Amino acid sequence: MNKKDNAYWRDKLSAAAYQVCREQGTEAPFSGTLLHNRETGIYSCTCCGQSLFSSINKYDSGCGWPSFDAPITKECIRYLNDNSHGMVRTEIRCSECDSHLGHIFPDGPSSTGERFCVNSISLLFAADN
Repeated sequence: MNKKDNAYWRDKLSAAAYQVCREQGTEAPFSGTLLHNRETGIYSCTCCGQSLFSSINKYDSGCGWPSFDAPITKECIRYLNDNSHGMVRTEIRCSECDSHLGHIFPDGPSSTGERFCVNSISLLFAADN
């Protein structure tokens, strides 16, 4: 894992991206720029650029954040127990730089049964050429 200190991330990221990606924050539902993106391409980590999700796996879950039924590879995501805010959840992070992405829930489509609920600000999108 590629670990950088907080000063590096504060310099590289906007205040909003730092709050979500490095301090495990959450953007407001239905506010993210990638929520309604319908282009085909790859979603990668805002912090380090590692490829995380394909548009093939994106779907509209109605939850207010971009949702995917699977990552590009199982190895690109790190899973952590999250008992914050009086809930029991599984946090998802980039396996390369440890950036907070969002959470995974067991209420996804029948393809995998999983919903990767991801903050738009933690993702970069590159459209297919």
